[in-house]
Amino acid sequence: MQLLGSPASPFVRKVRVVILETDQTAEIEEVDVSTTPVNSATEVIAANPTGKIPALIRPDRPAIYDSRVICQFLNDRAKADLYPDARKWDTLTLEATADAIMEAAVLMVYEKRVRPENEQSPAWIEAQWGKVQRALDAVNTRWMSHLAGPMDAAHIAMGCALGYLDFRHEGRGWRSGVDGLADWYEAFSVRDSMQKTAPTA
Repeated sequence: MQLLGSPASPFVRKVRVVILETDQTAEIEEVDVSTTPVNSATEVIAANPTGKIPALIRPDRPAIYDSRVICQFLNDRAKADLYPDARKWDTLTLEATADAIMEAAVLMVYEKRVRPENEQSPAWIEAQWGKVQRALDAVNTRWMSHLAGPMDAAHIAMGCALGYLDFRHEGRGWRSGVDGLADWYEAFSVRDSMQKTAPTA
């Protein structure tokens, strides 16, 4: 199988962490692609008609896409327990919250990187950051007991979301007011899978 993606994408990183945590690296080739919302790579479009990464190409069936779909597929394939039945809905909700943080943070980057300067909206950028802050506050208030439990897909997603904030929005100081979440991330980010997938460019 082939995973199409970019090392800088937090959604791709989430899949890469799952691959490592479920010991499937030997069976999945990672293929780096250069793609943007306004200029999608042809190989990505061939796998995912929306042109988004990550996409997982399977040799015998259609490609699958969306990081949550791919992560659940890999979890089932490895017979892992990243979506435990006992807390399935909590796990999925917290994963969705992490994905929403990623999406808002990525859109902030695209606004400045992809749109012409005269078309950029500072108010829109701040609205995206507002989504990030509300999500961080909610996790710090409501979800720390979950993050204190056994690792599941929500832990991986949240770790990748917070890592992306450090990577692209370090100056925003996301840790302010969310001490519990910041402490959790400091401990989680030293996992081998997180260290091996940390974005560098």
